Amino acid sequence: MNIEYSYDKRPTADQIIELYNSSGLPRPTNDRERIQKMYDSSNLIVTAWDNDILIGVSRSITDWVWSCYLADLAVHPDYKKGGIGKKLVQLTKEKLGDQSMILLLSVPTAMEYYPKIGMTKEDRAFTILRTK
Repeated sequence: MNIEYSYDKRPTADQIIELYNSSGLPRPTNDRERIQKMYDSSNLIVTAWDNDILIGVSRSITDWVWSCYLADLAVHPDYKKGGIGKKLVQLTKEKLGDQSMILLLSVPTAMEYYPKIGMTKEDRAFTILRTK
C-alpha cells in the first residue's frame, strides 16, 4: 500500500462527506454546502490518499505563530491502525513549526486515541455550543 500525503491536494466536498460518513465523524454531511464552507475557510489541510481515494484528512485553522485548532481528523475505517491519523497530525505540526501549539476538541469515542499519539489531555477548555 502506497499512501500519498499532501498539503496541496484538496478533496471535493463529496469525497469529504464519504470519508466522514464511513469514519463515523459526526459532521453535517447532509449539508454539502456547509462542508464545502468548512474546507474553504480552513487554512491548513493535510490529506492522505490511496491512489484517488481519500482515506484520511486533518483540517485545521491557524494563525501560524501561536495556535492551531485541529478541527477534524478522520481516517477511513479500512485504513485504521496503520498510523495514518498519527502521520496526519505529525505533518500538521511539521507545517506549523515550533511557535504554534495544536488544540482540538475530541469526539467521545476518540478520547483514548489522542494520548497514544503524544497529545496531552487538558481540562481547561470552554465552549459555547452551536445551535445548528
